[in-house]
Amino acid sequence: MVFDREGREVGKHQLEHRQILPGPGLVEHDALEILRNTETVIRQTLTEKRLTAKDFAAIGVTNQRETTVVWNPKTGQPWSNALVWQDTRTQPLMAQLEQDGKGELVRSRTGLPPSSYFSAGKIRWILDNVPGVRAAVESGEAVFGNVDTWIIWNLTGGTDRGTHATDVTNASRTMLMNLSTCSWDPELLDLLGIPAQLLPDIRSSSDVYGVTRADGPFGGEVPLAGDLGDQQAATVGQVCFSPGEAKNTYGTGNFMLLNTGQELVPSRAGLLTTACYRLKGQATRYALEGSIAVTGSAVQWLRDQVGLIRNASEIEGLAISVADNGGVYFVPAFSGLFAPYWRPDARGTIVGLSRYATKGHLARATLEAISFQSRDVLHAMEKDSGIKLSVLKVDGGATVNNTLMQIQADILGVPVVRPRLAETTSLGAAYAAGLAVGFWNDAESLRANWKADRQWDPQWTEDRRESHYREWQKAVEKSMGWIE
Repeated sequence: MVFDREGREVGKHQLEHRQILPGPGLVEHDALEILRNTETVIRQTLTEKRLTAKDFAAIGVTNQRETTVVWNPKTGQPWSNALVWQDTRTQPLMAQLEQDGKGELVRSRTGLPPSSYFSAGKIRWILDNVPGVRAAVESGEAVFGNVDTWIIWNLTGGTDRGTHATDVTNASRTMLMNLSTCSWDPELLDLLGIPAQLLPDIRSSSDVYGVTRADGPFGGEVPLAGDLGDQQAATVGQVCFSPGEAKNTYGTGNFMLLNTGQELVPSRAGLLTTACYRLKGQATRYALEGSIAVTGSAVQWLRDQVGLIRNASEIEGLAISVADNGGVYFVPAFSGLFAPYWRPDARGTIVGLSRYATKGHLARATLEAISFQSRDVLHAMEKDSGIKLSVLKVDGGATVNNTLMQIQADILGVPVVRPRLAETTSLGAAYAAGLAVGFWNDAESLRANWKADRQWDPQWTEDRRESHYREWQKAVEKSMGWIE
């Protein structure tokens, strides 16, 4: 995506990449395909809009945060498929950490619970299970990065002169960064058997990482000056720069972030404490985050695995073909339950089925599942922060579904507001890059770019809201304890 000084969209192109599912709980991506797609969408956008490298002040990168790539920096070849954040193969290792009494150490240093969600276990799995990787680390032929680091390394030169770096937001999702110091934690590296030389440098989210290579997709040198994990990027794109401001992003999963400023707020209600962003020359800002593993990907499941719909947009028509969910509740715990439950033993569950139930009821139950999970997280956030939200800013691809947004307002009992530009994740990466090179003067000046597109007010009665939520909680209980 390309933006101008007012934060308006100039051009965009997108591609969907393959989901590789080798077995239950296993989710992989082809890192080379991600790179090819990245370069293709850049070239396509430049061609369509007749842009060249000289038209850009800077570029920023945003990414799925915990997805793990280990590659050979001398050849540019990944050692294996990338292990995606939803992949659960490392759960036995995480359970062992808890059994060994190391869970509290991990939480206190990183703000995260031991979970297969984060990168550390995935790195360890690759070191232990992909032949030759551990030896390759010693010879400088294996390095790690989340997808941001992989893209930055390739765009800034690859095997010739690629920058091996990440930012504080992505580093905070590895389960290896000390949140207080924003540096790799030697004790955690030792605990997990991960060599420090494998890891990238940790930098500010808004900083010049290097310039793009002349023979790359931009066809010239452009400062690569921004890097943010996708949810933190959306927080910046929604201009949530003040403590107490929050947003909810609707993508493959759902992610709600509440800015807590320079204060590290430990969660007692099942949330994550994470880096929110760090602008060049400034202190790190922190956030509370509620991470939900499966929301938009539940719609993909209905499309790709079940064949209930042919494309994602069809779910809205199905959902409004019925007056309510017909008593059907869908808990899409395909990778276990994330915030605020953290139950890796949960699995996807559909309850309340009767002969009356139709595909319309299942479609509506899917949209309600997205919204109920967000309510679980919002309640936890209010407990931890003491802040009661009066409005929820939303963004991400699924917010084009107006029925979903109305259901969300009904289930939360607060207004839901969508900005004029729904793809605030990309905008946040652009903001970080532009601030680093002086394209924008300061973060506060970006507030003027934010414009509301539409607001949904709650329509359900309090009784209906609470009775449906009680049914949802019963359904969640049914999903737990499925995996021994």
